[in-house]
Amino acid sequence: MTSPVAEELIALARRDQSMRDELLAAGVLHDGNHPQMEAVHRENARRLETIILATGWPTEARVGADAAQAAWLIAQHAIGLPEFQRACLRHLSEAARCGLVPLWQPAMLEDRIRMFEGRPQIYGTQLEPDDDGNLRAYLIEDPAGVDDRRRAVGLDSLAQRLARAEPATLPKDRAQYERDYQEWLYRVGWRVRR
Repeated sequence: MTSPVAEELIALARRDQSMRDELLAAGVLHDGNHPQMEAVHRENARRLETIILATGWPTEARVGADAAQAAWLIAQHAIGLPEFQRACLRHLSEAARCGLVPLWQPAMLEDRIRMFEGRPQIYGTQLEPDDDGNLRAYLIEDPAGVDDRRRAVGLDSLAQRLARAEPATLPKDRAQYERDYQEWLYRVGWRVRR
């Protein structure tokens, strides 16, 4: 029997994916941080935060595999909430040290946080399109050791990951998209103007 918290986490993740699919079908997902998608991410993050405060990180032992995966997805997608993502990374890292979540989960979240902060990633999990829409890894710290680090957390090689990557849909106005993205990084708090 699935717990109500597990059912809720799964439903939240499905809502996230459903909104993503809807915006993708409308051809507007890649035009920037869409307000409807951002609203879903924020609402899901608020609920996950409440669950974490009540019971700790929702591990597979607590909520089952599907709900634990849903919790990770919600954290990974809460990109408009830097402090929440950083808190989730702390929870995931501790759970990973205890063997309660796969090592790749905090690895991927750490890379995402580093990318938004403007720092090189560690595991090469965050990809970005080149001018033709082909995906490549965002800047990597110590690229020579990336496959060793990936292997240590249960990920395949970067070359294998890139071989599976489908070309990205580029925004209609790439320069405007980049300006909007840079402004968003400051507006939500990933970066601070000096």
